[in-house]
This record gives sequence, structure tokens and C-alpha cells, in this order.
Amino acid sequence: MQILIADDSIVSRHLLEATLRKWGYDVTVACDGVEALEILQQEHAPALAILDWMMPGMTGLEVCRRLRQRSREPYTYILLLTSKSQKEDLIEGMEAGADDYITKPFDQHELQVRLRAGTRLVDLQAELLSAREALREQATKDSMTHLWNRSSILEHLARELSRAVREKGPVGVVMVDLDHFKSVNDTYGHLAGDAVLCEAARRMQNAMRPYDSIGRYGGEEFLILLPGCDEQTSFSQAERMRKQLAQPGMSLNGSSISVTASFGATSALAGQSWTQEGLIRKADEALYLAKKLGRNRVEFLSYDSEPMMLVDNPKTEPIAR
Repeated sequence: MQILIADDSIVSRHLLEATLRKWGYDVTVACDGVEALEILQQEHAPALAILDWMMPGMTGLEVCRRLRQRSREPYTYILLLTSKSQKEDLIEGMEAGADDYITKPFDQHELQVRLRAGTRLVDLQAELLSAREALREQATKDSMTHLWNRSSILEHLARELSRAVREKGPVGVVMVDLDHFKSVNDTYGHLAGDAVLCEAARRMQNAMRPYDSIGRYGGEEFLILLPGCDEQTSFSQAERMRKQLAQPGMSLNGSSISVTASFGATSALAGQSWTQEGLIRKADEALYLAKKLGRNRVEFLSYDSEPMMLVDNPKTEPIAR
């Protein structure tokens, strides 16, 4: 457990530091309130802090107030070290955001007991944050591939389109469907099919830029968002992902199989009157065209292009994705 000591007294600081290190704490030291606040505002700040009430630059009380105003997580447990013993002073310290106090000169046993209480509170909050993060993960991520789920990727699309309107920039939208995926399930079983989905997701992610987004749209379909990509760059990005996915070496039950996908892309451009549903529909039309023209390929359709009029031969079965 990390703990911060902030005290302008060298003697008091060294005594506290030696005591806390003996108890197994990882100690960080500050000489005044300004330095203490700077340390406590860092990303990996100590979870516990012992602040002297009276310090140059900024009092321990003011450090408490500033820190609580930020409402940062994870929580910092603050123990005020003070020579004040009047009830009014102690109430003022608690109202400023301190969790507990100890009077100078401190009793080691009393300090240890109060720090144990602080440690329990900090540990409990860490467990609650972990549980909250797990629930958030379940609500927003696909449990199998760990990509964004359908509702989450659609929320990302809505945000990207709003940003595109503000910044007058393009957004590429790509629909992906694994080719002949049913035959993988039929030949190798559904567990193997699940493994193929996960590997396909991993390969496409490896070919994406850090600020692109991908989600499992349904079954073996994926929706990919490409911020800042116009028609040409959307096609190029989709082609790069297609090549990455089609690389050999996917092993199932000791057998090496080739897995490919068809990509349908479109782009929302500045000045066009597009909708979220319309973009997905146009990307899906382009995906259908890629299937029609032989699979394992990228097809791009402009958003304002005419709807496709592809007529299947009535003697043949409809296209199987």
C-alpha cells in the first residue's frame, strides 16, 4: 500500500517515514502542501495520505478541499496530523474532506489502528471499482470476441458521425461477413467456429489504427468504423484488413484452414445528407456485392449511389454468406 507523508518538519517526517516503512508501507514524502497536492493529483497517486495541518504554501486542510473538489477515483484516504485538539477544529478538518485525524505527538499504536481502518476502506473501494468495471465490460463487450457488442458499436457510430458533422470530416463504415462460415461449424463443430470468430476478430484488430472501432454486429458479421476516411482510404483500410484476415495458418483440431471474409464499405462525406441507418444499409449493399462477385474481396459503394439492382438466377439458390 502506497502512502504519502506531507509535513514541513524534518524530524516529524523522518520519524513517520521510518515507522511506516517498518510496517511495510511504500512511502512517498512531500515537504509542503503544494507538493503534496501535486503528488495526489497524479495518475497513480498513493491511496493513503498523512497531511500535517499547518504547512507552508498550502495547509493540509486546503489540500483536502482541493482534492475532494475533483472527486477523483480511486479514493484517497486522508489522515490529518495536527496539534489542534478543540472539537471545532476537528469538525472543520472533517468538513474539509479529511477521513480521520491524529494529534501530535502521535502514538504509534493509535496511528497503526487508524491506518488499518483506512486500508480496509481503500481495499473495499478497489473491489467495488473492479466489480463496476466487470459489469461495464459485460454490458458493452461481446462475451466471446471481446469486441464492442452491437449496441455499443452503434453508439460509437453515432458519436463518430456527430464529430464528423462538427469537424466537417469523413467517416468510413465497413460491414464484414466471414465467408462460408456455416461450413466451418458443420465440419469442425461450433466450438471450433467460436475459435475462428475470435481469431478473425484478433487479426482484423491487428490491422486497424488505434482510433478505429470494431464491433460484432451479429453472428459472423462485424461493423468497423474508420474516422477520417474518405472513399479511397476506406477502401484501402478495408483491403488491408481483408489481407490480414486471409493469411494462412489458422489451426483447428490439428488442421490448417483458410478463413476469408467479404467486406462492404461506404463513407459519410461532408456535404452529404446521410443517416446512420442509411450508411449501414449502403455498407451492407456493398457487402452483398462482394459476396455476389466471388467473396474474399472489398467492394465500395458511395452513399449517394443508386441502390443495387442485383438479380439472382431464379434457378440458383440465394447467396449464402
